[in-house]
Amino acid sequence: MAVRCGLVGLPNAGKSTLFNAVTCAAAAVAAHPFTTIEPNTGVLALPDERLPRLAEIIGSARLTPAALLVVDIAGLVRGASRGEGLGNRFLAHIREVDAVLHVVRAFEDPRVAHVQGELDPVRDMATVNEELRQADLETVRARREKVLPRARAGGAEAQAQVAALDRLAEALSGGVPARALAAADPAVQDLLPGMFLLTAKPVIYVVNLGEAEAARLAAGRPAPAWEAVRAAAAAEGAPAVPLAARLEAELRDLGADDRAAFREAVGVAEDGVRRLVGVAFEHLRLVSFFTANENEARAWPVPAGLPAARAAGKVHSDMEAGFIRAEVVAFSDLDRAGSVAAARERGWLRVEGRDYPVKDGDVLWFRFRTDPVRGVRAGPAGPAHVRP
Repeated sequence: MAVRCGLVGLPNAGKSTLFNAVTCAAAAVAAHPFTTIEPNTGVLALPDERLPRLAEIIGSARLTPAALLVVDIAGLVRGASRGEGLGNRFLAHIREVDAVLHVVRAFEDPRVAHVQGELDPVRDMATVNEELRQADLETVRARREKVLPRARAGGAEAQAQVAALDRLAEALSGGVPARALAAADPAVQDLLPGMFLLTAKPVIYVVNLGEAEAARLAAGRPAPAWEAVRAAAAAEGAPAVPLAARLEAELRDLGADDRAAFREAVGVAEDGVRRLVGVAFEHLRLVSFFTANENEARAWPVPAGLPAARAAGKVHSDMEAGFIRAEVVAFSDLDRAGSVAAARERGWLRVEGRDYPVKDGDVLWFRFRTDPVRGVRAGPAGPAHVRP
């Protein structure tokens, strides 16, 4: 299952514009709140120069790059945890994603109203985060009430859970997100699976600059809004990425030469979307492994160190259920060898078991059993052949 990243933020922060910039979808964009009601979902393809070379070596007919699913969620307003705006619908959509891309407005535009009046990016960050913490606090209190009867009856495990829930509630009440407490409290970390806490999810702040602000930043001149958000994000251990969403959306449909000329003309040379992808991979600790056969060469984003059997499950559940072994070669070695046969001859193609931690750039062929009568199926992706 693909990694899902949810775009959250106040209305008119530029979430839908950013969504259109980073995906091939086309979400509605307007200057009034709640243009997005139901979440839009698009695919953010992750460029990887290794993939075409892998397809060349294997003779693959098509390329499929790694991708993140990006979900454009309706804007949050103050009081959402109490049902204001789209309230619980908004919060439910966030619970379904793996990571949060928190879009912070840092551009001035009189045509686009600001729901909180004057521009203040750090205040806007705090507004969204406070609503997420309040929603989590209600979840924690509900879980505590459910566990409390067992704790009062003398259950040691339940008593330990209540104590951990109390620490979590205290942290949330004091403005500390669940992910921060969990990093230092193993008992709280053990509670998180299944609770779907909003502040337990990793977050990346996307600072949506105007074109002029982006050009100033690119030229090394002061950009106060960006610096303020970066400092606030750093204080909670989160990365921040500056990006001019409207500019990136306008550039999306241009050819490479036209994009380069446009960027030079406006003074923003760096591809903001590419930077966001790089930061997301680093912060979420993702790596890409490859599968390839004559039909398809494909990259798969997975958490670093994911065991080989679970990586096989990303390709197809049958592969994980019947996993036997994986044949592995590093892309760099395969590239040097020039063919699978040459890599095998040099001892660079090796066999690994189900617990092998997958590394970035690994090319994997999974061998797995789906039917004891017919035997072993072998193949990375797409149709696989059957060995008697």
